[in-house]
Amino acid sequence: MKKLIALMLLLAALPVAAQQKVNTDKHGIAVSGYDVVAYFTENTARKGNKDISFEHEGATYLFATEANRKLFRENPEKYLPRFGGWCAYGMSEGYKASVDPKAFTVYNGVLYLNYSLGVREEWQKNKDARIKKAEVNWPVVSKE
Repeated sequence: MKKLIALMLLLAALPVAAQQKVNTDKHGIAVSGYDVVAYFTENTARKGNKDISFEHEGATYLFATEANRKLFRENPEKYLPRFGGWCAYGMSEGYKASVDPKAFTVYNGVLYLNYSLGVREEWQKNKDARIKKAEVNWPVVSKE
């Protein structure tokens, strides 16, 4: 199972060869347009509204409500997904992989995203060790 997940993540990382520090779509939208504040305030993956947006460090974030946009604008670092919004499991293995915004975990006040719900389940089995490995990999991988 672990080898299959690693292969899936590696294959998922291939289309993102045009490397960037923040995981965005071709329009510069981060987290597939999901509201990063809602992960914290509602513990849910909630789609943002294109009319309620905010640009931060070259990426556009969408929000479900004006109140969420205000919270983000006041303290973006609190709500930004770790590892630029790339898959936390993939980062622990040393590469960038896309994510499913519904496969999220807020842990110790940090938002982590994963490639899929199945990958999130595997990541959560040993998340402390995976986070440590991802933290070591991130400074190098983020520059690729």
